[in-house]
Amino acid sequence: MSESQNRATAAAILPLVGGPANVTSVAHCMTRLRLSLRDRSLVQDGALKALPDVLGVVEDETYQIVLGPGKVARVTPEFEALVAAEGPAARTVTAQELARQGEELKRRRKAKNATPFKLLLRRVADIFVPLIPALIGCGVIAGVNGLLTNLGWLPSVTPALAATASGFMALIAVFVGFNTAKEFGGTPILGGAVAAVIVFPGVADVSAFGEKLAPGQGGVLGALGAAVLAVYVERWCRTRVPEAVDVLLTPTLTVLVSGLVTVFGLMYVAGEVSAGIGTAANWLLDNTGAFAGLVLGGLFLPLVMLGLHQALIPIHATLIEQQGYTALLPILAMAGAGQVGCAIAVYQRLRRNTSIRATIKSALPAGFLGVGEPLIYGVSLPLGRPFVTACVGGAAGGAFVGFFSMLGDKVGSTAIGPSGWALFPLLDGNRGLGTECAIYGGGLLVGYAVGFLATHFFGFSGQMPAELNTDTAEAAGAAEPGPASSASPPSSPATAAD
Repeated sequence: MSESQNRATAAAILPLVGGPANVTSVAHCMTRLRLSLRDRSLVQDGALKALPDVLGVVEDETYQIVLGPGKVARVTPEFEALVAAEGPAARTVTAQELARQGEELKRRRKAKNATPFKLLLRRVADIFVPLIPALIGCGVIAGVNGLLTNLGWLPSVTPALAATASGFMALIAVFVGFNTAKEFGGTPILGGAVAAVIVFPGVADVSAFGEKLAPGQGGVLGALGAAVLAVYVERWCRTRVPEAVDVLLTPTLTVLVSGLVTVFGLMYVAGEVSAGIGTAANWLLDNTGAFAGLVLGGLFLPLVMLGLHQALIPIHATLIEQQGYTALLPILAMAGAGQVGCAIAVYQRLRRNTSIRATIKSALPAGFLGVGEPLIYGVSLPLGRPFVTACVGGAAGGAFVGFFSMLGDKVGSTAIGPSGWALFPLLDGNRGLGTECAIYGGGLLVGYAVGFLATHFFGFSGQMPAELNTDTAEAAGAAEPGPASSASPPSSPATAAD
C-alpha cells in the first residue's frame, strides 16, 4: 500500500470515529489501530466495517480497528498526523452528551472492577507486546545463522550474525524492566536500570541464599518483579522526599533499594520460578505430549478471543532464555490451522453466499500466515458452531505435534509472534531442521484437514445452511457476519488483544 493510500485510509477512518475531537489517544499493536474515545456513541460501526481496508472492529477498553499486520503500522502515523493537524474542534457539550459520557465512564469502571485478573494479564501482555518485532527479527537471523553454520557456508559471517541475533536476548531483561515501569506508572529508565542488575556480569561475585548468583538468573520474570518494585519505591519517595532534593534522592533510593532487593532476593526466587516453568513444560511434553497438545491446541482460539493469549508471552520468553526455543508455540500455532480448515469448509458449504465467501477470500492469506483475528471475528465466531469445530482442528494438530514430543522429537520456535507458515524460518529443536519442519508441517496439515472435516459435517445445524447459502442482497446483509460484528454473546464480550 502506498503512502497516499495509507493516508486515504486514515482520512476515511477519522470522521467515522467521531473526528479528531473525539480521539484522546492513538496506538497500535500487530494488527489493530487502538483508539481511546471521548464518546463511543459517535462511532459509526457499520460504515467502518464497510471500508475496504478494515477487517473488523472490536470494542474493549480501547476501540480497536483491525487493519492487519504491516498495514496498521503504516496507517497509524498517518492517522496521528491527521488528528494532530485538525486538532480538537470546538463544540458545545450538551446535557445529553454529558450523560452519555457519564454512562460510558460508569460502564468502563464497572468492567474494570469486574475483571481484575483479566486486566492484570493484559497489563503484563502490554509489557511484552512491544518487544515482539525485535524477537521476530532476531529469531529469523538466528535461524538463518544456524542454517549457514550447519551447511558450513560463510564462516567469516556467521559469528557476526550470531552476535546480531543474540544481543537483544542478552539484554531483554533491561527492555522488560523499562516497559514494566512505563506500564505501571513509574519512570521507565529507572525500571530499566534496576532490571539491568540481573544481566550485569558482576553479580557472579554475589551470594544469595547460600549460592552464587549467575548473570541473567531470574530472566524476564526477575526483571518484571524488579521494575514493579522500583515503581512502588519511587512512588513512596515522591510522597516523602522534599522537593528540593527529590531529583537527587528519589532516583538514588529507587535504584539502591530495588537493586539490593533484586540481587539478594528476587533474582534467586525468580530463577527458581523460571527453572520450574522449564521443568514443568518439559515434563508435560515428555510424558503427556499428545494430551497436552490436544488441550493447548484446542483452547488457544478461545484465549485469543478473550485477549488472554498474550499473557503466555512471559512463559515463551522464559523458555527461549533457558533452552533457546519455546516448544509450546508450535503446538499453540495449530489453533490457527484449525481455523483455516474451518474457513475453507465454510467457503465450500456456502457456495452462493458471495458476502461470506468474499470475507474468507480476503482473510485466508493472513490466516495461513498465522494472523487469525480476521477469520475469528469475520467468519467462525459469529457463525457459532464453526468456531467450535475450528478448535477441534486445532486440538488435532496440537495432539499430532505433542505426540512427537513424547517420542523425543521436540519442535520449538526461537521467537514469538509469527505462526502458521511464517513460523517455519524460526523452527528449532533437538532433531535437525528437516525433522522439525516435517513434524510442524504435518501438524498444520492435520489441523487443516480436521478443521475442514469437522466444520463440513458438524459446523452447520438445522436450517443454518439454507438460511446462509443465498446470494440475495438482503439475505447476505442479514447473514454476513461482518468482521467482528457481534463477535461474541453479551455475557462474554470478545476482547482479543494482539
